[in-house]
This record gives sequence, structure tokens and C-alpha cells, in this order.
Amino acid sequence: MVLEAKHALHLGKPYSKAGPVHAVIEPSVLFSILDDSTRRSENNQRVIGTLLGIRSEDGREIEVKSCFAVPHNESSEQVEVEMEYHRAMYHLHLKANPREVVVGWYATSSDLDAFSALIQNLYASPPEQGSPALGTYPHPCIHLTVDTDVSTPLSIQTYLSSPVGITEKLADSCAFVPTPYSIRDNEAIRSGLKAVAAPKNDPSRIAGLFTDLQQLKRSTLEVLSMIERVSDYVQNVIDGSSPANVAVGRYLVRCLSLVPSIEGQEFEKIFSSHLQDVLVVVYLANTLRTQIDVASRLNVLP
Repeated sequence: MVLEAKHALHLGKPYSKAGPVHAVIEPSVLFSILDDSTRRSENNQRVIGTLLGIRSEDGREIEVKSCFAVPHNESSEQVEVEMEYHRAMYHLHLKANPREVVVGWYATSSDLDAFSALIQNLYASPPEQGSPALGTYPHPCIHLTVDTDVSTPLSIQTYLSSPVGITEKLADSCAFVPTPYSIRDNEAIRSGLKAVAAPKNDPSRIAGLFTDLQQLKRSTLEVLSMIERVSDYVQNVIDGSSPANVAVGRYLVRCLSLVPSIEGQEFEKIFSSHLQDVLVVVYLANTLRTQIDVASRLNVLP
């Protein structure tokens, strides 16, 4: 038995005294899942795979840091998952990332059916006696769904499960309940995503790499554009053409308080001094490179 997510309530696991589990997903995980979806065989309607990451000490937050696809065969009557492949890939992954453990599984479909319950229980079930742990037991198992249907907007959702039904049928059924999630975001990730999205309108889909000066120029232009937008907004509020927003005003005041108060001449002096230091470092680096090149040429002389 599987409940529809839109009719489900978020309930904590019976054995957990903590609050709801929150999943933090790395963008690279979503890219990997989308890549697996484009490479799936024609016989499979969806791709499933293992999620790996790190749990917080209290178990309330799960960082999903990587994933890998697991081959499976699915028909209208049964589903077969190649757990030996999962075992081999997991052990190989541990050699490079010993801190990461299995935290759940993903599917490139938003459908929750009986097969989803079987796979969920497979990942959440305890290992056989004497066998290493290959699932999430005794921790909750995260199920991540990524709807890759090109005809609809990209849909992402994370679920936990709770056992339902009689004891003899617990392995065949569970209730999926949505759990909150967020996608990790920082300056490095935003820069990478901008670089990936830059050629979206280019038929060749080729993204060129920018030099340090080009990247500095782009960043400076973006900052100037944001300053102009903020200035226009503030001026419109002063003129009365735009309604005032207290939250935005407090945020701007907080941002301005972080900017050091420096006179224009003092700032220009500091900038010129820093620029001279950079030029000296560049000059010394070029001189050292020239000396090394000359020394290497002299060493080969008879």
C-alpha cells in the first residue's frame, strides 16, 4: 500500500525522538541524476540509484553529497534490483569517501507505487547476520524523486516512509510522507551554475572558460548592475512611486553597515598600493620563470 504524497502528513519515525529529518542536496547530485536519466535504456521507464551522504550527530539533517545509478529490471508484475552492483559500487565509493554512507535512494519519476515501497524497504531493511550494512538501517531512508519528464517542469521531492499494514506484509508496503529539503547554495556553486547555464541559448551548447580578468570584469559589472537596481528602488520609494518595504529597508541598512566607511581618496590610495604589490609579484614571477628557462637551456649544452 502506498499513499499519495499530496494527501500525506509529515510524521516522525516511531523510533525517532527528534524532529522531522531535513535533507540538504548537493547540486552535483541532481546533475548526476539527470545525466543518468538521459542514458537509461529504452526498456526502463525510470532510473533508480543509491544516495550517499553524511548524517548529523542528532540525525535531523542529512547531506546528500553523491549518488550512483543501480541497474534494475521493472515490469508490470515485478521489479528486480541488482544489489550486487550496489554492493560493489558502495565499497568502491568508500575507498575515496570513507565518511559517506548510504542515506537513501532516488528515482527519476514522481510516481509512488508498490514497487517504490519494495525498493524503499529494501534499502531500509537491516542487513543479514554477519553481513556488512548496505542500507540505511537503523536510520531513516530518504527517497528522492526527480521528475525528468521534459513536458513538465522539473519536480523534486524527498520522502520518508512509515510501515503500514499487518506484520506479515510489512516488507511489501509502506506509507511515503514528504520531508523538507533544500538545495545547497553558496558562491562557488552559483558561479558554476552560471557557467553551465551561460550557453543555454547557443546551439553548440559550448561554454568557454573565462580568464581571471574576464571573470573580475563580469563580477564587477554584476555588482554595478545590482547597485543601480537598488539605487532606482530607493529613489522610487523616496519619490513615492513605489511602496516602501520595511524588511527590504532593514536588509539594505544591514548590508550598508558591513561596508567600511572609507573616503574616496583613501580608498584610491589603498587600491593603488595593492595594485602595485600585485604588479611586483607578477614581475618577480615572470623573472623567476625566465631564469628557470635559461637555466634549463644551459644545462643541455655540452
